[in-house]
Amino acid sequence: MPAMPEIDVLRQSVSSALVIAARQWRRTSQGVIAAYNVSEACATPLLIAARLDAPVRQVALAELTGIEGPSLVRLLDQLCAANLVRRDEDPDDRRAKIISLTDEGRSVTAKIEKELIGLRAGVLNDVSREDLEATLRVFAAFKLGAFSQTQPASTPASQQGPAIGPTDTNTEEGV
Repeated sequence: MPAMPEIDVLRQSVSSALVIAARQWRRTSQGVIAAYNVSEACATPLLIAARLDAPVRQVALAELTGIEGPSLVRLLDQLCAANLVRRDEDPDDRRAKIISLTDEGRSVTAKIEKELIGLRAGVLNDVSREDLEATLRVFAAFKLGAFSQTQPASTPASQQGPAIGPTDTNTEEGV
């Protein structure tokens, strides 16, 4: 097999490191999340909903978290049973559900976020702001690339998924 061009080797290293880093971050952050009796699976929709700071349609939450609808329903069932979120009918469309945090959900997510801020600060302490911004641009390329692979070529840009950039701090996904 012929040697890969240098840029392909670099891209392979980036994509492989991304997978490994994501797994390591999940393991690292799981200790914080588990202390509040929240599963790793439930943490993402719970924290994304909290970061939005407003009720969100269930379908929008599914898109923001990258979790398929049926899987999200099961996670929301667990979060509702734990009294962390509420699922109500959308007054504008009774077929749609609105997800909002309960008082307990707001309290728990505030505590989790406070601990995650410290954890991130420790892990990323030696990483410059410029490197963090460059990392977000790389993540945006992965997100856009994945999105473009699932969309018909004729989909207008105005109908494509949201773009994220290094200054869009509210688009952080997961924990």
